[in-house]
Amino acid sequence: MTREEIEALIGSVALGDRTAFQSLYDATSAKLLGVCLRILKDRAAAEDAMQDTYIKVWKNADRFAVNGYSPMTWLITIARNTAIDRLRASKPAADIADFTDTIAASGPTAEGRVIAAAEARRISACFNELDADRSAAIKGAYLDGQSYADLAENFNVPLNTMRTWLRRGLIALRECLSR
Repeated sequence: MTREEIEALIGSVALGDRTAFQSLYDATSAKLLGVCLRILKDRAAAEDAMQDTYIKVWKNADRFAVNGYSPMTWLITIARNTAIDRLRASKPAADIADFTDTIAASGPTAEGRVIAAAEARRISACFNELDADRSAAIKGAYLDGQSYADLAENFNVPLNTMRTWLRRGLIALRECLSR
């Protein structure tokens, strides 16, 4: 098919002529499928991209300007961009995660380590303000994962007394840390 014939078909498609659209498809689909297939390397994906291409052609045929350039260039550009868009969309987001080890070091930054060390010193100082048995009970419950019953048995106090120690100890820690 000649350049002028394809231009005329695109012009008719812009007017909503379905027969012209069918003729345009018949004349150009093999070339556009080849473009999509070369980019996507999968026939099913290429056929889907080609279908999207022709939907764009149907919707945007009125934007085609006869300007001396080949109408096939316009069609191939649409097919190529559609295939590239599909290729980009099919890449999993995890590809970016593969580079996180090279982009940023894992673990805290130097500033983060300094801040964490300062906070650890503050917490340790607040623990030192508590009675030794209260401090040990809180550490046992919240850092070692011991149950209230186990702590009550270890410290030889009733269960409700242990709960009170823990509650009051946490209140004292919160007050100390808020200063």
